[in-house]
This record gives sequence, structure tokens and C-alpha cells, in this order.
Amino acid sequence: MLQLYLNPLLNSLLSFYLQIAFIGKGEELDKLLKSTNFNPSEVIQLSQHEFFMPGMVDTHIHASQYSYAGTALDMPLLQWLNTYTFPVESQFKDLDFANRVYSKVVKRTLRNGTTTACYFATIHTDASLLLGKIANDFGQRALVGKVCMDRNNFVKHYKETMQESQDETCRYVSNLKNYPLVKPVVTPRFAPSCTGALLGQLGAIAKNNNLHIQSHVSENTEEVKLVKELFPDSESYTDVYYKHNLLTDKTVMAHGCHLSDEELALFRETGASLSHCPNSNISLCSGVLNVRNVLKQKVKLGLGTDVAGGYSASMLDAVRKALDSSKILTIQDPEHDTLTFEEAFMLATLGGSQALSLDDQIGNFEVGKDFDALRVNVAAPGGPIDLIQSEGPKVSDDRNIMEVFVAGRKVIPFTEPTA
Repeated sequence: MLQLYLNPLLNSLLSFYLQIAFIGKGEELDKLLKSTNFNPSEVIQLSQHEFFMPGMVDTHIHASQYSYAGTALDMPLLQWLNTYTFPVESQFKDLDFANRVYSKVVKRTLRNGTTTACYFATIHTDASLLLGKIANDFGQRALVGKVCMDRNNFVKHYKETMQESQDETCRYVSNLKNYPLVKPVVTPRFAPSCTGALLGQLGAIAKNNNLHIQSHVSENTEEVKLVKELFPDSESYTDVYYKHNLLTDKTVMAHGCHLSDEELALFRETGASLSHCPNSNISLCSGVLNVRNVLKQKVKLGLGTDVAGGYSASMLDAVRKALDSSKILTIQDPEHDTLTFEEAFMLATLGGSQALSLDDQIGNFEVGKDFDALRVNVAAPGGPIDLIQSEGPKVSDDRNIMEVFVAGRKVIPFTEPTA
């Protein structure tokens, strides 16, 4: 058994951090305690069926869509956006409504073991700032994006002008307080909802402020065709983002189901990453990402729940759906190299941290990294599984997650934030 030991840090904002100080064998506990300043009373002993695992990283989730998760999955992407998504997102100008939804999604994802989330909000700056505050108050590590879109011919009241989007993005970035674990991410919704002028301005804002970037790419074939019509001078969907300086080593693009190998090469060359969203890909009949090929092309890859195109806010569900999607490809081609459980687990943890360029801080248990972790009990009372063999099952849910830690702070069970 390995033992993890944590080292407290005090950052400039006087927030208490815990990083992994060293890792040793459990049977050497007495020796390790003598060679360090740790008190034996501070050692946590896990029970027979408990273990720690790295916190999970959701690389793509629409916080503003959580209110209708699990419904409205009867249309393909573009029709789905116009019928369900845009009308709901337009309600977030009401900060009371935003507060109710955002508080619930942050709490739910934390309960599900998501220690880091990359959130889409809406076009509303103040509501997006509120999401950042809520994530900080509950202790979740997060990238939070104010959505930018100056083109929407179907729900005309839900869009900005190019100048409004630029100005409000700058206001958002400058007003998102310097939270220790919550950062802004430049967020053009996707190429069809943005003019080239806006995309160029957002690329400049990201570059000038050294910010993360998130968007969507090549989710379904109808969308790919639309992008070709809107940007005829670009060689591909990926090239649209590349030409506007939106492909960097801090970029994460969701989906990528229909990317060519040439486009994947552009991702690799720029250091941009993909977020695999298997639940949404299947639920909206968008496509099936060939994860094995993405990995073969050496493109950084994480997993995303993509609520509410994906009906579950659980990263464990994303792991299962990633395996199912890989098996679908194997059914179609028996020569396909199916993902293993271990590979899918890696995508949900270290892979996600790499996709968000946070792997120097989180993603696995290494000395010097922040202690983002889940305490799991596979024999939790009232849990979803029965132990039959000593090896234990590999399927569980939030009922098996006893505690959640972000940067060493225990955030589950909840302590309600104070005013």
C-alpha cells in the first residue's frame, strides 16, 4: 500500500493549499514519520475497501444547460440548439435564475467527483461572473467561459454585436476576481455562431492575456457543411480557428467526430486538445469519435460530459460511454483496437489535465502536484454494487464517493459557503 503525504502551502491570497510532499509504502510508515515532521495522529487510515484516486476533470460542460439535462434529446445538433438551448440560455440574464442553476450544477458535479470543470456559461457577463464565484465558493477548480456569439439567425434576441461581444469579454476577463482555482477561458461558441471578425478579436484577447480557449469543432456533418458555406476561404473547420489564432497549446475543442487526419495534425502541431464527449455524441446522433486514431495522432485528449447534449453530469458515465463508443467502432470493424478501462480512466483524470494544460498541477498523484482526490469506498452502505470477489468491481457511482478534495481542501461532504 502506498501512503500520500501532503505539504501545506500558503498562497498570496492566504488560501490554504495542500500539495503532495512525498509518496511512500505503507509498511514504512513509522520510518517515514521519523524522517518528517508529520504527526502520527494526522495519518488517515483507509478501510479494506477504500482507496484514493485522482479527481476527475470534465473538459467540456455547459453549466447553463443543466436545468434540462436528461430531456430534449429528440433532435440533431443544429435544430436542438435553436429549439431548446438558445431559448433556455437567454433566461440567464435573470441572475436569480442563474444562481439557482449554477449552484446546483457545481454541487452536482462535485458530488460526482469532478474536481475540475471547464464550463460554458452564456453571453451574459454578470451571470458568467456569478458562475465563477459559485465554483470558487464551493471549492471547485474551474475554467469558466462567457459565451461569445454575434451570429444567430434563428433566436435573434440571443446574440451580441461584434463590438458588444469583444467589450463584454474584456470586461469579463478583467472582472473575474483573481480566485485561486477559477480562471477565465475565451469562449467563441462555435464557428457558425461567430463572424470572422469576432473570431479574430477573441484570438487577440486570448493571446494578449495568455488565456485558455474553448469551443466546438466538427460535431456533426450538417454543422461541418455549414462551416464550409460560412467560411469558404478556409480549408477546413479546424483551419477556421487556426486562421483566427484560436488554436494554441491552451485550446480545448469539444467533439471532433469528423476531423480529418490533416486537421488532427494541425491540432498536434499547435498543441491544441480535444474533449471527447461520447454521451452527447450518441444522444444527439452526431457521430462516434475514433479515440484510438486521435491518440495515434498524438493529440491531447480528455473527456467531457457535455451537459445537456450529454444527459449525465457524471464523469464516471463519460468513462463508460467512452468505452461503449469504442466498442461500437469494434462492432463495425473487428480489427479496431478497443479502448481499455485503464485508458478511459486516464482520459478522465490525467488526460483531462493535459487537455486543459493543467497537468503540471493536477491529474495524478505526483510529488509537488495539488491534492485533487476522491476517497472511494466500493463497499459503501447503500451503494449500487455488491462485492462478490475480492478483486472488487470496476463500476460505481457517486454513492461510492465518500470525500472529495480540491487542492487539499475537503469539499465533499459540503460545508455551505458563508456570505
